[in-house]
Amino acid sequence: MRTASVARKTAETDIAVELNLDGSGEYDIQTGIGFFDHMLEQLSRHGLIDLKIRCTGDLHIDAHHTVEDVALALGEAFSQALGDRKGITRYGSEYIPMDETLVRCALDLSNRPYLVWKVDFTQDRLGELDTEMFQHFFQSFAFKGGVSMNVAMIDGDNNHHIAEACFKALARALRKAVEIDPRKSDAIPSTKGAL
Repeated sequence: MRTASVARKTAETDIAVELNLDGSGEYDIQTGIGFFDHMLEQLSRHGLIDLKIRCTGDLHIDAHHTVEDVALALGEAFSQALGDRKGITRYGSEYIPMDETLVRCALDLSNRPYLVWKVDFTQDRLGELDTEMFQHFFQSFAFKGGVSMNVAMIDGDNNHHIAEACFKALARALRKAVEIDPRKSDAIPSTKGAL
């Protein structure tokens, strides 16, 4: 089983993450931000990643540090669970329709982090979460997780649907990319011999 546990404590947040890449989508998530928990639950359920997250953050200021630090801890746990990335499919992509919304996520578990984000929101907030934090989450997760990622909204009007489709697209793309390739389970998926 590809698992990892990460603890991260700063003056702004205290976080514990437990992750199993070979899970069934079980989750137990408490960050203190309801909408953020809902998005992380989508990541777990649709990515078949078992996920336990506990975060106590400085929410009396705003959600920024909590979202950023959870993304960093989650990315670190993800990368640890992948290990040397031997045998993985490496690439994954998914289109997620959600009513009027369509979002695409394509990614490479290259260990060369990058994010292209082409998603627009027409509201400043969803629940108690600033919508600008979604890009920040994806960027922080990508950089700590060693993921090169392109996320694009193709259609969409409802901001809740747009955010949720982004997380579901990420989940399904990760699910494909972390799968062990039965034709090459003993090899690093790169001509370099390392990721």
